[in-house]
Amino acid sequence: MAASDRAEVLVVARDVPAGKVIGREDLRTVRAAVERGVIPLDRRTEVVGHRARLPLPAGALVAPGMVGGRAAYPPVGMSQVTIGMEAGAGPSNLARGDRVALLPGPDQGAPSGPPDSGEGEVEAPGPDPDPVAGTVTGVREPASTGDAREVRVLVETPAVRRAVSLDRPRVVVLPAVGREMP
Repeated sequence: MAASDRAEVLVVARDVPAGKVIGREDLRTVRAAVERGVIPLDRRTEVVGHRARLPLPAGALVAPGMVGGRAAYPPVGMSQVTIGMEAGAGPSNLARGDRVALLPGPDQGAPSGPPDSGEGEVEAPGPDPDPVAGTVTGVREPASTGDAREVRVLVETPAVRRAVSLDRPRVVVLPAVGREMP
């Protein structure tokens, strides 16, 4: 297709979560030199009023498999969890797509009772829960100073209980490739 053969195609105007019904305000158009795989402006009715099958990031060209029917997100075997990340508990530039480990906060695993049971014995802290690996699917800044940032993370379903039981979790960005964990 020549550069002069550009067509108006649909682009996501703002982030659209999986399962949301897409409205006109969620879309914009751009002129692009594409042959197939994206939805042209004249087929907008195939998108508006239909559900997003997966999270649609702002700026993405809209393709047929992204809309219609039931949401296909999260994928089978995965679940999305939301944690509150306090200031200093993770990188300030955390972004969608980052591969992360969720670690116990500073007080997790500390003794829960008084340090002295009355017989001269000190209760040892319990073991720290294992870290939980996942991928950041969204970050929302706090509404006011001192509030926690909302961080949404896609994790393997068997790790959900461990992830949501972390008290004041710490977030560490991992290498994008590999299985390395702290």
